[in-house]
Amino acid sequence: MPAKIPTEPAQVTAPSAPCAVPDEAVTPLIRGVAVLRELTEAGGTLSPSALERATGLARSTVDRITATLTRMGYVRVDGRDVTLTPRVMELGNAYLAALRLPALLSARADALADELDESVSLAVADRDGIRFIHQATRRRAMSLSFRIGDLLPAERTAPGPLFATEWTDTDWHRWRARRAADPHDHGFPAVPPRERPHADDDFVRRTRQAARDGWSLDDQLIEPGLVAISAPVRDPGTGRVACVASVVSHTSRHAADDLTTTLLPRLREAVTAMEEDLRTPPAPTPPPPHAPLATWTAATKHALGRGFIESLARGLTVLTAFGEGRGRLTLTEVAKATGLARATARRALITYEHMGLVSQEAAAFSLTPRVLALGFPPLSRTTLPEIATPHLNDLTARIQESTALAVDTPRSGEIVYVARATHHRVMSADLPLRHPLPATETSAGRVLRAALPHAVEDAELEAGLRTLSVPVHDTNGTAIAALTTATHAARRTREECERALLPELLTTARAIERDLHTASRFTQVPLT
Repeated sequence: MPAKIPTEPAQVTAPSAPCAVPDEAVTPLIRGVAVLRELTEAGGTLSPSALERATGLARSTVDRITATLTRMGYVRVDGRDVTLTPRVMELGNAYLAALRLPALLSARADALADELDESVSLAVADRDGIRFIHQATRRRAMSLSFRIGDLLPAERTAPGPLFATEWTDTDWHRWRARRAADPHDHGFPAVPPRERPHADDDFVRRTRQAARDGWSLDDQLIEPGLVAISAPVRDPGTGRVACVASVVSHTSRHAADDLTTTLLPRLREAVTAMEEDLRTPPAPTPPPPHAPLATWTAATKHALGRGFIESLARGLTVLTAFGEGRGRLTLTEVAKATGLARATARRALITYEHMGLVSQEAAAFSLTPRVLALGFPPLSRTTLPEIATPHLNDLTARIQESTALAVDTPRSGEIVYVARATHHRVMSADLPLRHPLPATETSAGRVLRAALPHAVEDAELEAGLRTLSVPVHDTNGTAIAALTTATHAARRTREECERALLPELLTTARAIERDLHTASRFTQVPLT
């Protein structure tokens, strides 16, 4: 395996000049990606004014980009703020599906976390950093806050030295240049800034030791109290590091010096099993073909006019051409998968390669881990109530009635409302949040327990209150929640409820399901 570990302490060098933008790059696509990155680093929400300052773009340009991303379902406008939506996770999903490692190895990581009662993560290399592709986190008062897609500097992690054993001279030069330009790690929002940067030769030493031992340790490099031990999962075909599995703990549970005896043996057993899974993977299932993109963008451009940036919409869709069974694609295959002209797909790929989102080897292109920086981290821990709330607000505004989302409780025979939107009238329904209700006496409970397509209930909480509920399904088709609206019986008969409200509820339930299915493809979405 190639290893270019320096034999002398690393010398600090000036950062190299940024690469010039290729003549064929799509400028609106570069600007749109910049907006998505700034929203991601800000936690998912920024005002247009803040986006203008962060990107350096004109306000009119920010507004056009926002309008385009809204039309694509990637952002929504909440009052004065622009907020990422779960739909944008389809970009990161494309990378994770093409990579295949989360689908093949996450069950092993989850089982190890359950067995050890510690957090377990899988990470891949992203130039001179590491990026998480799976997290099995323990829920404790002292818990970890890293998310899928978060980028960490290699030298402050346990996986970093293992990846660095395969770095080339160019990789080491890039690392030194980044360290010189950003000694306090302000370019890594997922970690606290350094107070006193370590010397470069400390990471070189840890990399040499990782090459000898086959494992690596993080002894509170990120912040006091956090410790981790890592082992490489190697590609059976090439022998190179495919990803790194880590067990992460706290010094109140494990001293760093004890990790090699308490956690490493079981971690190595799990890694061996993961490598066997990679040796005999199931055949990939290619994603379904795209809808006619060119037709949709042309029609949307005609409807919105100058407010819709067609080249941005088409360019972003190029990323979703990749997926399971489509990890490496030629230009012709990208054009066929998206329905775009070869010239349009080519310019998008040139743009992405310039931004580090796509790499090219021979005639084939593949996505890089940097695609996860486009909205994935702040949404990777979203909950079902967070997904549903914007849809409830829209539904309530349309039907002028209060709405809510209910789920089962751990106690048998009860349901609770976990999200709601209230329409204010002189006499309005108030569906109580987090208050257990008998499942058999509510329309939501009947939908969840009896697997009904929809249910109407009179006098659910008090005389005169009429409710109508429909199910919300997970990717397996199981009803995991119920969407409910409530009205006074004097306003609508049962027949009027079914005729006027049922279609609106079904439409909203499908919209919640689409977001839920996108968000839960590679993450766990809590129901409460």
